[in-house]
Amino acid sequence: MKKYNFFAGPAILPESVLKQASEAALSFGDMGLSILEISHRSKQFSAVLEEARALSKELLGFGDDYEALFLQGGASSQFFMIPMNILDQNETAAYVDTGNWSAKAIKEVKHFGNVEVLASSKDTNYNYIPKGYAIPDNAKYLHLTGNNTIFGTQYHAFPETNVPIVCDMSSDIFSRTINTEQFGMIYAGAQKNMGPAGTTLVIVRKDMLGKVNREVPTMLDYNTHIGKASAFNTPPVFPIYVSLLTMRWVKEQGGVAAMEIKNEEKASVLYDEIDRNKLFKGTAAKEDRSLMNVTFVMNDEYKALEPAFLELCTNEGCMGVKGYRTVGGFRASIYNAMSMEGINKLVSLMQQYETEHA
Repeated sequence: MKKYNFFAGPAILPESVLKQASEAALSFGDMGLSILEISHRSKQFSAVLEEARALSKELLGFGDDYEALFLQGGASSQFFMIPMNILDQNETAAYVDTGNWSAKAIKEVKHFGNVEVLASSKDTNYNYIPKGYAIPDNAKYLHLTGNNTIFGTQYHAFPETNVPIVCDMSSDIFSRTINTEQFGMIYAGAQKNMGPAGTTLVIVRKDMLGKVNREVPTMLDYNTHIGKASAFNTPPVFPIYVSLLTMRWVKEQGGVAAMEIKNEEKASVLYDEIDRNKLFKGTAAKEDRSLMNVTFVMNDEYKALEPAFLELCTNEGCMGVKGYRTVGGFRASIYNAMSMEGINKLVSLMQQYETEHA
């Protein structure tokens, strides 16, 4: 039976990427050695790292005034690295609270400067993206979380502001086009939509760095990693290589603009079924529904059927559909590599269950 990976992360990767990665694990290029054991200083891996950095900027449309880095520590390390490198103790950063990850980022920034939380959707269990708030002109940056894996919400338009936006794009990187001029920095843990866990992509505008008065530890200073082209210490070789393979795959599919069209089509099919089906209802505000993480539950009169439907999904090859504990119900993560075939399989199970129980 074919299996479909709906897990939120570590997430689905293209089949061709998995095949190339498995081959490189045995013998990389013409070296006759596994990529897992080659020197990170070798010319072969240096070429991988340089291509990965360049291709990340190319796919998203960032220019020469930005640097792309592959770092360790996950996106969570960026929660404190960002204010440590950019925010002085007497300065203020603006944050919008849209879920667990933004709340954790807000907690960390308080160690380095002032934080103003402009808006929050916590009062309704983060089921919408706040809008219409004022952004202070004196804010050093505005921090947003582009997509919220747990609650199934996503920014479909970013605020218009002269304040540089710093955005966590861990779960929707390379899934849609963005206006790069709005951003001072983006960052993304690889394991949601780019590669295996172990590396984090950071793309930062160079003029934002080197202006704080504090001493920044060497390993936590972005300029350290810029100066050494992401190889100050041993980088996570395999996760970077698989991320490169995934970026090449995105380019082969027609680039980010083509991925966006496919993602909109996939999400539309699944959301249409949720809205049509008598058993189910979505949990996120319709205007803020994520194209990456579709969250839904059963209507109140059918709540008792949720465990059996989850069992049906698992038995029929739709893996990882269980919702996060604070939302409940179901979550279908439909990242770039999810096929329409997988979407149709899940929809068919929803229709089958409606026929049997409604």
